[in-house]
Amino acid sequence: MKKVFVLAQNIVSPLGNTAKENFEALCAGNTAVAIHNDVSRSPVPFCAALMDPAFFKNTPASFTPFEALTAASMADVIRQAKIDPADPDTTWILSTTKGNIGLLEGQPVTRELKEAVGLTVSARKISEYFGFKHTPLIVSHACISGTLAIITARRILETGKYKTVVVAGADLITRFILSGFQSFHAVSEVLCKPFDANRNGINLGEAAASVVLSTVPSAEADRITISGGGVSNDANHISGPSRTGAELYMAIGRAMKEAAVDAEAIDFISAHGTATIYNDDMESRAITLAGLQSVPVNSMKGYYGHTLGAAGLLETVIGIESLKQQIIIPTMGFETPGTAAPIHVCSALTKTPAKAFLKTASGFGGCNAAIVVVKSVKG
Repeated sequence: MKKVFVLAQNIVSPLGNTAKENFEALCAGNTAVAIHNDVSRSPVPFCAALMDPAFFKNTPASFTPFEALTAASMADVIRQAKIDPADPDTTWILSTTKGNIGLLEGQPVTRELKEAVGLTVSARKISEYFGFKHTPLIVSHACISGTLAIITARRILETGKYKTVVVAGADLITRFILSGFQSFHAVSEVLCKPFDANRNGINLGEAAASVVLSTVPSAEADRITISGGGVSNDANHISGPSRTGAELYMAIGRAMKEAAVDAEAIDFISAHGTATIYNDDMESRAITLAGLQSVPVNSMKGYYGHTLGAAGLLETVIGIESLKQQIIIPTMGFETPGTAAPIHVCSALTKTPAKAFLKTASGFGGCNAAIVVVKSVKG
């Protein structure tokens, strides 16, 4: 089985335009989540992490804001990894849950507009912009999209069809998206509290994140590999997760088996941690079933909100930076333990000699995904 290396990583968010800027902001305890009064998105104030509108002023005229955000993140990793998108051994994957859905708001719905909303249109425009020769894959699978896109890229690379895959994910928070979560009474009016006894819902967020994966390692002394991945579906409910956590546990088990690691090898867990009652309870049960209840767990939702199709990628990038810097980021908003199964929620910036982490994700429709990311020293 081929090893899959991470050559470059990026985050474009309200906290910064590079992975380094974002990680430094987290270490400083900064959050992008704030209360907004924006009637174009909601008739009532809402708590979210939103991009500065100025970010979109100097983007290519042919791009929508969603496409511009995605391309900005991709441009940085392509530059870092020094890859040629036109290389026949290179392709890319787009991860998003809603893409250009915001185009349907506030204007007549025409055939042209319906076409523009299609994810294939965005993927084609971005491909042409960078000069990719291959038709990209699109992964749009609820909130596991980013994590699943990484798993998909890993499996493609293992086949030997390509040597390098760029994986990019993004989403923007529109009136349609926000109203959907509001209809579930799942949106917190204040900063969310993942895994906390007093949690009452999510914050949403806007961001893009990208990684370059390859079977050809970098020259760096520390090498990061996507060592295993697993996917499952609990078939419980369209919007409610499994009550037992057994199915996320299945995905975790598959990822750890592929990576050939046991529970003792996992130094921290980057959880989905949405701060809803049922998600966090389910994750706590799955983590316990996997024998990982003593491993430090964090959630990035208090810093970025839930960034939908970017979430799995963004949180993986933060995990990679944690391995590189040997620092585990605490869970913003967490104060009082309060999950169905007791777990070790990281509540303070922690320096540790970490070599591997587990990333978990779950989403509407009962989908679950997990990956294991490992740091090794060049030998």
